[in-house]
Amino acid sequence: MTAPDVQATADYIAEAGKMAWQVPAIDAATPRRAVKTVGIIGAGTMGGGISMNFATAGFPVTIVETKQEALDRGLGVVRQNYQNSADKGRFPQDEVEARMGRYSPALEIAALADCDLVIEAVFEDMGLKKKIFAELDRVMKPGAILATNTSALDIDEIASVTKRPQDVIGLHFFSPANVMKLLEIVRARETAEDVVATAMDLARQINKIAVLVGVCPGFVGNRILFARQRQANKLVYKGVMPWDVDAALNTFGFKMGPFQMSDLAGLDIGWSKGAKTENPIRDALCEIDRRGQKTKAGYYDYDEARRPIPSDVTAKIIRDITGAEPVTMEPDEIIEICIYPMINEALKILEENKAQRPSDVDVVWLNGYGWPADKGGPMWYADTVGAPAILARMEALGREDPAFAPAKLLKELAASGGKFTEIDTGGLKV
Repeated sequence: MTAPDVQATADYIAEAGKMAWQVPAIDAATPRRAVKTVGIIGAGTMGGGISMNFATAGFPVTIVETKQEALDRGLGVVRQNYQNSADKGRFPQDEVEARMGRYSPALEIAALADCDLVIEAVFEDMGLKKKIFAELDRVMKPGAILATNTSALDIDEIASVTKRPQDVIGLHFFSPANVMKLLEIVRARETAEDVVATAMDLARQINKIAVLVGVCPGFVGNRILFARQRQANKLVYKGVMPWDVDAALNTFGFKMGPFQMSDLAGLDIGWSKGAKTENPIRDALCEIDRRGQKTKAGYYDYDEARRPIPSDVTAKIIRDITGAEPVTMEPDEIIEICIYPMINEALKILEENKAQRPSDVDVVWLNGYGWPADKGGPMWYADTVGAPAILARMEALGREDPAFAPAKLLKELAASGGKFTEIDTGGLKV
């Protein structure tokens, strides 16, 4: 198939954005829950950023931390963010105090008892989240919406520790949460229809682009990202250098490739000293304090301007761990190996009814992960490539690793000549 013209791609993106707001499974007349006050658990990077969305929109916000120092630090960052915006002329100077005046800081979860919505934004630890939700179940008023900002964990399991699983929902914000437009709204098995409808309306109020998804590891966005990352890591084990993988994806249109993104986020996320994870290269880099941009070294070396420079240290670590000599691979092949598995994973998500429609996948990736707009999203792009070519690549990758076996939908599209963007699996099912 030939590449669509610029206008056709732009029209598709606009229509996809409109469609994402539509939830056919829920009656549009469903009464909403009143949300006038919001509570946030955690004043770190995510919690602070999430709180700003609500304070900016005029909501009173109660923000809870375990220690005064963490609370003061988090609110200090929020104030600085607002001040920076005022200094750039984005709103009047007196608006900084108006927004900060909407905050009520607290050190006890009990302070959230009267909030209409509470969002938990602590780090990704199932035990900790279940402990918090058990406490929320005890202290929150009846009818309050209990939300988790988890990016990958099982929300059904989190909800199971409460006596009100119908009130539990996922609100997955993207970092920095006060800037990024995407909000994955995750409907769990027992989430009530009015909770979903209320969450969709709230997304509009805080100026987000909402996409309703179901519970599965990583939901829609991160599940597809994990597939790309696994293939990028496999390439490194074959001797392709991280900067060559990133350069190919930069050429495709991503501002950051997998390893550039890892360095920006911090290689030590989910890692602790002495840990042996499924990524020994990352472990080795962290052990010598190469933890990404924040330490001026990760997969790359960084100069004073934070420009990434291919690293001889990293290249040696890769050789020592993998035993592979550096090899050169054509950018087009790297792109196929990294991008086609994303498309395949999206099809598996649709097969499992964890997304409402193919275009919702594209809305997620366009607004949360920097997918290049000229390529319309993974599903739109897949139609420009065609199912037979993607199937051939996935069959080869599936022979190497059964986790990448072609999706049933991919085989069907290749046989029928159908379009990725026209797949209809019946919508989201929980």
